[in-house]
Amino acid sequence: MFENYRVYKTDFAGRPLVIETGKMAQLANGECLVRYGDTVVHVAATASAKPREGVDFFPLSVDFEEKLYSVGKIPGSYLKREGRPSDKAILAARVIDRPIRPLFPKDMRNDVSVVCTVMSVDHDCSPEIAAMVGTSIALSISDIPWNGPISGVSVGYIDGEYVINPTSEQRKKSRMAVTVASTSERIAMIEAGADEIPDDVMYGGIMAGHKANQPIIEFIKNIQSEIGKPKFTYPSSEPDEEMFNAIKEFAIDDIRVALDTDDKKVRDERLIPIYEKVHEKFDEIYPEQEAKIDECLYKTQKYVVRRWLLDEQKRVDGRKMDEIRPLSAEVGLLPRAHGSGLFTRGQTQVLTVATLGSLEDQQTFDGIDEEVSKRYIHQYNMPSYSVGETKPSRGPGRREIGHGALAERALVPVLPSIDEFPYTLRLVSEVLSSNGSTSQASICGSTLALMDAGVPIKAPVAGISCGLITEGDRWMTMVDIQGLEDFFGDMDFKVAGTHAGITAIQMDLKISGLTPEMIKEALYKTHKARDYIIDEVILKTIPAPRKELSPYAPKMLSMEIPIDKIREVIGTGGKVIQKICSECDVKIDVEEDGRIYVTGLNLDNCKRAMGIIDTIVNDPEPGAIYNGKVTRLMDFGAFVEIAPGKEGLVHISQLDVKHVDQVTDAVNVGDEVMVKVMNIDDKGRLNLSRREALIDVEGLVPENKVSAQRPQRRSFEHDRRQGGNRGDFNRVRHHQ
Repeated sequence: MFENYRVYKTDFAGRPLVIETGKMAQLANGECLVRYGDTVVHVAATASAKPREGVDFFPLSVDFEEKLYSVGKIPGSYLKREGRPSDKAILAARVIDRPIRPLFPKDMRNDVSVVCTVMSVDHDCSPEIAAMVGTSIALSISDIPWNGPISGVSVGYIDGEYVINPTSEQRKKSRMAVTVASTSERIAMIEAGADEIPDDVMYGGIMAGHKANQPIIEFIKNIQSEIGKPKFTYPSSEPDEEMFNAIKEFAIDDIRVALDTDDKKVRDERLIPIYEKVHEKFDEIYPEQEAKIDECLYKTQKYVVRRWLLDEQKRVDGRKMDEIRPLSAEVGLLPRAHGSGLFTRGQTQVLTVATLGSLEDQQTFDGIDEEVSKRYIHQYNMPSYSVGETKPSRGPGRREIGHGALAERALVPVLPSIDEFPYTLRLVSEVLSSNGSTSQASICGSTLALMDAGVPIKAPVAGISCGLITEGDRWMTMVDIQGLEDFFGDMDFKVAGTHAGITAIQMDLKISGLTPEMIKEALYKTHKARDYIIDEVILKTIPAPRKELSPYAPKMLSMEIPIDKIREVIGTGGKVIQKICSECDVKIDVEEDGRIYVTGLNLDNCKRAMGIIDTIVNDPEPGAIYNGKVTRLMDFGAFVEIAPGKEGLVHISQLDVKHVDQVTDAVNVGDEVMVKVMNIDDKGRLNLSRREALIDVEGLVPENKVSAQRPQRRSFEHDRRQGGNRGDFNRVRHHQ
């Protein structure tokens, strides 16, 4: 039935990799089913028959579809089906998109779609890596024009050794997680998170990944040579050489003048009349080719910028190749926010705001990997006004999600542990002005905001980008690229880190790949630049994290209790913990290992709640003083609850320092009173005294004489029997 069905097998980092094609999705241009261990991903690549009209870019879409059946889960939503892609799915799609996009023809405008469907997940075998390999195979054997193949691997670093495609347990021990995509000759993409890894160790990991990719690339080439389809032809969107030369000659001098400024707004304003002038002259010469005329103007600008850089070592804003734009920073801009930092680099400006929350505020996931929650959340917003445009806000796109994840990854290694700082942290970077490297500015702003919020980070983190211009064998790099250099250049190599080492890398390319020498130079230049930013800007703005939290930040106390006492703290149906939260106006998080975190705006309330919890797990001791509430009255005394579910008897003789004829003369139900534990009987019942508490705490003097007419009091034990059996009370201690 399946005449074209083929199976190909190889070994991939010590685990079997099996490729099946020709059975599924027969209407796609190219498809394959990737089996890597027990991970199964289906990849389908399709292309439109005709180019899309009216676009000046290559319309490629990559989707990474997480199916919860792949890990045996039913979606938790009301509809019980997968919804919009998760942030992790979007990030996986971007990691696949970035190395394959430069390998498509620059002048093709046919829509191309790659859909990676995750059908089964073995946590030791990354579905993202399987999807990247499957994408390369599907495109290679399809009739879609593409200059592949590529391969991708994940590189870990454990005990001084590089590990290719580490298992789940190995990833927990690894000091870095680096995804490296390669062609047969060059490195096409790098995405990294690391625990302050030195540059040379990172470089070694990148090269180890590049080497590990080569056998898989040869494997894919063999598949392609056997079953690959001939590539289809397409109408080129490139303007013909005669049109380009005519427009370039007409406009190039004006364009040189327009681009020669460090002000993006001035540059844009200068270009408007040039576009009008060119269209006025050439629209009649080349009718119905307005888009190609614009393409010629774009190519002329690109030609000017690249010639300046390669031939004259000149940047549009006059800087040297390793010179950073003017920098400035501020903290504490927002009085009610828990922390804020404004970072400005040239015309790029980002305000990052930090918010501290309880552990209950952690972000939870219902996904296909093993991460179920996280306490550090970074979000990135780039409104249209930041680039001088007008359009409605429609929520974060893939770019915003990717930049937020990069900044988040950069800061995670320097965050204090939960035991050191038991808070959930949410940082939001608002891009106020954009002229290149906003993601790296958001990293610098995040460091400022965290320190302003009093988060004891291990070291400040800064981020910087490095650009690249290539022409044949010639190439050159420049640090801190602005928008125009990113737009017309070949690379945006973003590196974040501390003085000690790298914490994150993201590399975007417009060419097929980088040589080792290019990577070495980019790492060197970015390290030097981030050291300068840390020393001359961040630490001069705020030398260390603030010693105290904002008065508007929640206060948090923690303790550890025996695991067998957790049930008593929570109570039946959560009644005990809910009552503590309500009475003390706090949030309480109880972990499975017995750690308890109490969060509230008022420190005294937090201490009060901690006291109650302490009483639950530790029986009250004679002599301890508590604040309690009167719950019921008897003729012979009052019962006072010193914590949820725990009452003691205050005999009428112990209600005040003076004589009390009736209980209601001293207290009523609902009154809050201070009591002292006198003793605990053999049944665990408490005998309390308000009289002794008033003497000890407030220094009141008791009456020395008792009226001769005063009737003799009955014993505590007699009166307790009259009060009835109080039952088995929860052990809750409530300190003053």
